Amino acid sequence: MAAAATRGSGAGETRSEAAAAGQHGGTSFQRKGSRAGGIGGGSRLVSIAGTRPSVRNGQLLVSTGLPALDQLLGGGLAVGTVLLIEEDRYDIYSPLLFKYFLAEGIMSGHALLVASAKEDPADILQELPAPLLDNHGKKEFDEDSCNNKTAESNLEMKIAWRYQLLPKMEAGPVSSSRFGHYYDVSKRIPQELIEASQWHGFFLPEKLSSSLPAEPCYLTHGYLKLLQFIQRIIYEDGFDGTNPQKKQKNILRIGIQNLGSPLWGDDICCTENYDNNHNLTKFLYVLRGLLRNSLSACIITMPSHLIQNKAIIARVTNLSDTVVGLDSFMGSEKETNPLYKDFHGLIHIRKIPRLNNLTGDISDVKDLAFKLKRKLFTIEAWLGYRRSRIAAFGVEYN
Repeated sequence: MAAAATRGSGAGETRSEAAAAGQHGGTSFQRKGSRAGGIGGGSRLVSIAGTRPSVRNGQLLVSTGLPALDQLLGGGLAVGTVLLIEEDRYDIYSPLLFKYFLAEGIMSGHALLVASAKEDPADILQELPAPLLDNHGKKEFDEDSCNNKTAESNLEMKIAWRYQLLPKMEAGPVSSSRFGHYYDVSKRIPQELIEASQWHGFFLPEKLSSSLPAEPCYLTHGYLKLLQFIQRIIYEDGFDGTNPQKKQKNILRIGIQNLGSPLWGDDICCTENYDNNHNLTKFLYVLRGLLRNSLSACIITMPSHLIQNKAIIARVTNLSDTVVGLDSFMGSEKETNPLYKDFHGLIHIRKIPRLNNLTGDISDVKDLAFKLKRKLFTIEAWLGYRRSRIAAFGVEYN
């Protein structure tokens, strides 16, 4: 009733302004934003908590739980799309991004669907990071900035002026931002927030039965069960975008852990022969069709470094809307290399979705690195490679 009254008063003001303009001999032009549902007049896209429309194409976005990653992806993760995270070699940092995505869903009031073949979804939720208050986060960021102030000052003197114009990744909390949150990885999310949230768990060992039926369409039993589970939640809980929803509109966040690993019954990590390995690609094809027609967003972690066949990786990339790769320094020669001493790994934005555009967004920063501080996981522009070339040659030639 309050919303109806608000719309009615807005329409009345528009008519009175038009009448006044006609009496004074002015134009009868009227702004239709308030009645047509434009961005400036209460768009339907903004009515869902924890979302915002993209300034580039109007696509509805949700936060990944990491504002720096949102910035790299063009503002956030688009609803109806799949974000594929290529796991680091020892699977240390990819679960952190996975948990950021789920924690952001709880803080935004979104529904969760957690699927895993390794961990019980209830145990995964217990390990989600705690939300970081703006004041505490600002203090944490200020302390790190003071510690690195001298080093950054020296770096600006050594690097050519053209590289100082590179855009900086957002690394610290911004108190004025209402989209996305910051999290303390050293603490766990309060239990009362988990109990108040709506979530669905899919633990593969509990879904497997002793008598397995025939597997149609080259889908393993685990993939088939997961697709049926996702489809049921989408239609029964009112996330189907093709039909009018009976409930209040909300977003379903789907998180799938270690997809493609042998735990899911898939053998793409054990063989190079791709003649009969259509399970994963068909699963992603059907999943993306379900997402396109629903108010949902999906994040998938996959051990791509274990897949020996490059053709499989290419097809998986084509079937994913966004692909982000993590390259950890742990266990490699980069761990002791002075050029990488300030970071824990590199992050590669391999694919950005093309939604309502002919071409995708292209970031000006190609060399990105991440590091895990005491409380924050940050992504920054890495200038070590350019610094080494400048030291060796004085200038960089394109």
